[in-house]
Amino acid sequence: MASSNFPRTLMLLGSGELGKEVAIAAQRLGCRVIAVDRYAGAPAMQVADLAEVVPMTDPEALKAVVRQHQPDVLIPEIEALAVDALAELEAEGTTVIPTARATAVTMNRDRIRDLAATELGLRTARFAYASSAEELAQAAAPLGWPVVVKPVMSSSGKGQSVVEGPEGINAAWEAAMAGARGSGARVIVEEFLHFEQEITLLTVKQWNGPTLFCPPIGHIQERGDYQCSWQPAQLETEQLAAAQTMAQEVTDNLGGAGIFGVEFFVCRRPDGSSEVVFSELSPRPHDTGLVTLAGQNLSEFELHLRAVLGLPIPEIRSEGAAASRVILAERQSDSVAFSGLEAALAETDVQVLLFGKPDSRPFRRMGVALARGADLDEARQKADQAAGKIQVI
Repeated sequence: MASSNFPRTLMLLGSGELGKEVAIAAQRLGCRVIAVDRYAGAPAMQVADLAEVVPMTDPEALKAVVRQHQPDVLIPEIEALAVDALAELEAEGTTVIPTARATAVTMNRDRIRDLAATELGLRTARFAYASSAEELAQAAAPLGWPVVVKPVMSSSGKGQSVVEGPEGINAAWEAAMAGARGSGARVIVEEFLHFEQEITLLTVKQWNGPTLFCPPIGHIQERGDYQCSWQPAQLETEQLAAAQTMAQEVTDNLGGAGIFGVEFFVCRRPDGSSEVVFSELSPRPHDTGLVTLAGQNLSEFELHLRAVLGLPIPEIRSEGAAASRVILAERQSDSVAFSGLEAALAETDVQVLLFGKPDSRPFRRMGVALARGADLDEARQKADQAAGKIQVI
């Protein structure tokens, strides 16, 4: 897509906190933004020009809202979508970011894992699939205990668990089914990797330019969901080169343009050498990349929009040590309020983003604290302290 004339009309399919930052970045470039999600008042809807509420897994509803508004660009921002509708819309001439195929492949853990491991030959954790608790037990044992069990279709870590031995198989199967999206009863079971760190390599694919990489982001997950991140993660030169090579190989295969969040494990072999293991990929801004709002000259959201719209990206530069820490709800509530914001913002080089979600539930991500520091330790400490001062009430 050439940049041609502005303004452009962008439609977001998914209007959470990441979509909200995409909408803000788009409007700074003079674009008109239509935010679509399954519920009213979603974060991106609060800053968009227009909002539409539709059932996101209903292909007819999705096609109808896109055909009604005829956006220049269609940007999926969540995984729970009727992806078959995207392929049909793309065939009609709608520009889907990065492509309809990329969105379909990456929303299914089995398809992206088969692409990475089987088609491209990338190093991944050893894995198998299962369609029942009995099959899961048979598939898990050869991988060695513990194992990680995930639904092939889910988001934000839903349904994921670590199984220490055969006695945990039935509970893992039930958790996976409870957290799965769609009607398919299938899980992926993986060897448990003893990794030194888990990283996200934000990879920027351009329509007519080289693939670019952000400084690597380290992060920690709990319950399969991101809790904190920091940038730049400390990697050896060879580790970073290996991650970049794999990220480019898989994004070249998926095609299109925009930012991809490519996740890797950095592991240490018994002989002391290291290896980088491909984990997962999201064809959109990544939650761990919220740290780029503090850590880079251009955030992941600005980079996404520039790549999507065919605008130049002269340089991606680290602005120093930065970190993020999520702000989680502890209880369910239909009336969300916060305390402690004044105390959190009293520290220098600290930002707080409150996402504006209309309701809360235990462990739901309601905001994030961002911080810069003289080094990563200071940045992470400041982000942790700021987030700890804010309570969801």
